[in-house]
Amino acid sequence: MRLFHAATALAATSALALTLTACGNGSGNDASGDQSSTPASSSSATATGGAPAENAGATKDAGSSTGGGTGTSTGGTGSGGGTGAGRCHTAGLGFSFGSGDGKVSSSDDQQQLAVVLKNKTSAACTIQGFPGIDLKSSGGSWSLIRSGATPKKVTLAAGSSTTFTITFLPWNQGSGTEFKATSVVVTPPNETTSTTLAWPGGSVLLQDGATHPGTYTGPVGG
Repeated sequence: MRLFHAATALAATSALALTLTACGNGSGNDASGDQSSTPASSSSATATGGAPAENAGATKDAGSSTGGGTGTSTGGTGSGGGTGAGRCHTAGLGFSFGSGDGKVSSSDDQQQLAVVLKNKTSAACTIQGFPGIDLKSSGGSWSLIRSGATPKKVTLAAGSSTTFTITFLPWNQGSGTEFKATSVVVTPPNETTSTTLAWPGGSVLLQDGATHPGTYTGPVGG
């Protein structure tokens, strides 16, 4: 009987030990499962964040499309502007006076003289900015100031022309110092070579020291 009870107790103890071991292993699997669930949770978060990411991608694509349209438009302007046309040089330009001279204001009797720049070459060229203008007399030279206008880029196809305006204040007896202009020296924007033309007007009121003189030059194409 004692042997039977001992065997029974031993069997019960072994069974209990096996049960505890099994429970311990189950606990470890649960912990391992929790760790495995973390990437799953991250994956879920990524998937959840994936929708905004896709929307962001759509936004980016839309932005790229918009940017592409803008770029194309800008590029079209550039292409229309002469497909990479180089700068106009003095040697490739013809200089003359236009028919734009006339009174600007009856109050101060200012006059305007249009100067025409013609592209003499067989290729398009671009020009932008203010020309250098020097009025010459037998006694000296007067470099004109620039107007407050904003220069714009002008593209000249072969044989085409553009203009700029010289605004000047004629001299009248008793109005001040007389500047007897005989010629005008024109230097195109960004160039160092000039062209001299005979001055078609009369004497100009000398205001070379004035802050806001009535004689000045405008930008090409302005």
